[in-house]
Amino acid sequence: MTGKKSISVSILLMVLVMLVTPFFARQIDDITCPEALLALLPCLPFLQGIGPPTPPNNCCIGLNNLNQRANTTQIRKDVCNCLKPAALRFKVNPDKSKQLPKLCNIVLSVPFDPSVDCNTILNNNLNIFLSIDMKR
Repeated sequence: MTGKKSISVSILLMVLVMLVTPFFARQIDDITCPEALLALLPCLPFLQGIGPPTPPNNCCIGLNNLNQRANTTQIRKDVCNCLKPAALRFKVNPDKSKQLPKLCNIVLSVPFDPSVDCNTILNNNLNIFLSIDMKR
């Protein structure tokens, strides 16, 4: 029963991402916004606080791949601006987003901050792409 429920939730999440794709269809330099969202799709149950207490391996792989692909300041800013509204839409728990890099053993140069301004991202690792602005 749990396997069927997981598959159903995964299919639902994929459909949701496809529904928001037109909203985020702009190109993020070498990464499209839908690609960024899909890379983190396995993380969504953890980030919402409805999944296991640790992110699954495929979540960490997606996070690491996205971190590596976001190799310029502009790409990092664009990814941040893509994921902030998605995090609000999908009700990401800010505490979980702050835990994710450490749990995935990925070193990011700046801690996650729920009130981050994506325009302040510097030329270093993708540092605050999951941050959400709760004041919106």
